[in-house]
Amino acid sequence: MSTKPQASLTDSSVLLRAVQRILRPLARLLMAHGVNYPGFSALAKGVFVDVAVHDFPGDDGSLTDSRVSLLSGVHRREVKRLRLETMQSSPPPVVSLGGQIVAHWCADPRFVDAQRLPKPIPRLASRGGDVSFEKLVASVSKDIRPRAVLDEWLRLGVAHLDDEDCVHLAESAFVPAQGAEEKAFYFGKNLHDHMAAATHNLLDGRPPFLERSVYYDELSPASVEALRELSRQLAVAAMQEVNRRAMELQQQDTGRDDAVARMTFGVYFYDEPTRLQDRRQDR
Repeated sequence: MSTKPQASLTDSSVLLRAVQRILRPLARLLMAHGVNYPGFSALAKGVFVDVAVHDFPGDDGSLTDSRVSLLSGVHRREVKRLRLETMQSSPPPVVSLGGQIVAHWCADPRFVDAQRLPKPIPRLASRGGDVSFEKLVASVSKDIRPRAVLDEWLRLGVAHLDDEDCVHLAESAFVPAQGAEEKAFYFGKNLHDHMAAATHNLLDGRPPFLERSVYYDELSPASVEALRELSRQLAVAAMQEVNRRAMELQQQDTGRDDAVARMTFGVYFYDEPTRLQDRRQDR
């Protein structure tokens, strides 16, 4: 067993080797969707310029194009063009609204069972009253029809209807089984926040963020499956608890002038066959 210690970056080669490893799954994803290196390079230029502008301001809070070019390595003519472009990060509407509805379903005591997991609820208020899907959606937004939300959730695999016309939440966290735009949004959001936490720690930010992992090798497929199920159970319980407490605190903070922060808590599990050379490198 091992945990991640605080890293000390004595030279750029240490960092670049770590980044090279990070880029492998990203390169696989991009090429699988027809995006080659020139396409990625063009995108990266904009990101480097945006980070230089917003994360490395001058003493007066601004940066000239020449300074941005020096920091980012992007030619000054391109810097001027790229600074006029805005980076898009807003979530698809179904993600923004759906995430709020799922959060309420998982946190409101009326909508969870004895194990504090989201329980099936009648679709119509005429059957379930306040504990119904119609009332749940209305508690978040009265501007959209509950049936429209449900139809989209059925399409994405987020929920399903049983023979008694009750709605079941397919996952305790809002991760659509279908819907490329929705999944891509969460891909960007979750990995951004995970990497931002790790970057903060590598730059000796204080206080350090929670960013730890447990990893083993030389495991049988059966052992990996047992650990996968244990991880899933513990992760669901932890996320449910954090979600409930976050909703309580958000309600308490409503109206406060200092209620301007956001947070993310996430977990993941990954397994793959280990290559002999990987085992030798890790020892």
